[in-house]
Parts: sequence; structure tokens; C-alpha cells
Amino acid sequence: MLALAPPAQAHNYLIESTPAAGATLTTLPDRFSVVTNAALLDLNANNAGFALQVQDADKRYYGDGCVSVEGSGISTAAAIGAPGVYTVTWQVVSADGHTVSDRYSFTWAPDAASPADGTAPGGTTTGESTGSTKIPDCNGTLHPNSSGSAAGEDRPAVSAGTLSTVLWIGGAVLAVGVAVVVTLLVTGRRRRA
Repeated sequence: MLALAPPAQAHNYLIESTPAAGATLTTLPDRFSVVTNAALLDLNANNAGFALQVQDADKRYYGDGCVSVEGSGISTAAAIGAPGVYTVTWQVVSADGHTVSDRYSFTWAPDAASPADGTAPGGTTTGESTGSTKIPDCNGTLHPNSSGSAAGEDRPAVSAGTLSTVLWIGGAVLAVGVAVVVTLLVTGRRRRA
């Protein structure tokens, strides 16, 4: 019976990022970004379930936590602290309704001409250069957890509303799959008879 089921739709995967995994940045870009292989599922265009977080080696967060979703990618205003190794943690909702997340590291080694205060090109301030121990919450709109602190959790939080929506979509996909399998079985028996 399972052999007759259609193949599952694949999840999105990373194809490009700024900064790139393992890269050494000498100047700060305007935005940090992650681009995947296919369009993302942004229900109600509210960016729920999406995250792009930057942490230093001391687990301090940089940036405001606000994420823009456009087509197959997400981005956030670039913010950074002292030179060193940083980790980018990202989470997206694939077109098939599943959340996908991963992380990678890069090194911040500003050249002498780069601002040392966590600003982007042109002098625009992009965030607090000292970082924060609290998970960025996009100016109070995300509520990553009750205390707003990391609480030992390294992965981005997903709201209960987003989780229920993703589960509802997953259930609908499963129901369609079962209907297709049943239809194929009934059609196959009629042909044999």
C-alpha cells in the first residue's frame, strides 16, 4: 500500500548565505541572509516560524530579531560585535509546511577602514555592538520564551499558533496522500476484474 503513495515533497535546503559558511568578513554587509532552493511558506505574511539569529562565542545575540521573508530567502539587518567567530542559526518554513533549521559559523575580522561599532556601510547603525543574552524578539513582537532569555535553548522558538498551522497543513497533506492511495487501490482492483 505504501509503495503506491506518491513521493513526499522535499524540504527546502540552503543554497546561499551572507555571510557564507566558514567565510571571514572584513566589512559588514547591510543584511545577513539565507537563500533556499524553493519558495518559502509564509502564512498570513507575518513571518511566523522564521528566524535568523547571530551569536558570538559567548552566546550573546546580535540584531533585533526582525526577519524579512522574500520568495525563497530570509534576511535581517546586519549587526555584530567584537572580532571573532560568530554562529548564524536560521529557521524557515518549507513550501511543504515543515520547518527546516540549521546553523553555520563565520569569522568577523574587520579591516582598518571598517567601523568597529557594529555599523553597516554608510555609517548606518545596525544593532547593539555589545550584544545581549536575551533572544532577540523583534521589538517585543516575537515572544521567544517567557523570560526573553536563552535559558540554555540554542534553537529559535516557534510560536504555538505557527505550530498548529504547520500541523494542520501536515494533516491535510497526509489526508490527500491517503485519498490518492485509496483511489489507486480501487482503480487497480477494477482493472483486474
